[in-house]
Amino acid sequence: MRSYSPDLTPPWKRPAAVPEVPADPGLVVEEVTTGFCGAVVRCEAGAVTLEDRFGKHRVFPMEPRGFLLEGKPATLVRPASAGPAGPAGPARTASGSIAVPGGRARVARAGRIYVEGRHDAELVEKVWGDDLRVEGVVVEYLEGVDDLPAVVTEFAPAADARLGVLVDHLVPGSKEARIAESVTDPHVLVAGHPYIDVWEAVKPSSLGIPAWPSVPRGQDWKTGVCHALGWPPDTGAAWRRILSRVQSYRDLEPALLGRVEELIDFVTA
Repeated sequence: MRSYSPDLTPPWKRPAAVPEVPADPGLVVEEVTTGFCGAVVRCEAGAVTLEDRFGKHRVFPMEPRGFLLEGKPATLVRPASAGPAGPAGPARTASGSIAVPGGRARVARAGRIYVEGRHDAELVEKVWGDDLRVEGVVVEYLEGVDDLPAVVTEFAPAADARLGVLVDHLVPGSKEARIAESVTDPHVLVAGHPYIDVWEAVKPSSLGIPAWPSVPRGQDWKTGVCHALGWPPDTGAAWRRILSRVQSYRDLEPALLGRVEELIDFVTA
């Protein structure tokens, strides 16, 4: 007979239940990571498309606790009225955007998106590459953001040459946050995710691991990750392994998805 272990956690310490809400067309919700608010216009397997009051569409994964409904956390699920998955809809890019049949790369804009390093650039290319070519947006990497103010001055941003910058570990009180706050040009948008490195923006489930390991301060984070996961101490090989598991936006954390989409919108506005 299977033993029974009662939950002795006091009721006030248990996490509040989050309702599952059918993603019916017209339902207005807010995505928790990006703050994007809109009405449901489409629901597909694992993803929902929202339309804001300006007519702009965004695609988001239907993550647990991923949305706010009337200010309260909710998990969106496929509505029963949608029935079983029907015929395949329009082809989509890895970012979830509708693919442009036969679309040619646009001549590069004067605007740019800068990212911190090569791994960031390769990840953005793999997921958003098709979209960026259609929009004519070039992504370049900086090898860190310590000299960001000087980089911005050299770029000379303008209304027709906007600059977007994606920063790792952009959290209150961090060195990166102080650097970002020093950039005040209205034609520059500095956006960032909370992860120590862009590796961590890949969902652990996509790699078949329970979670990203905690690495002690003072130790090289990537080297520490390889050691903790039992991988060979070759960070280049580790990154190739990680990148090979990324097939679409569904393999990335919403905190990165929202920031990259925000930068693309800013540069192409």
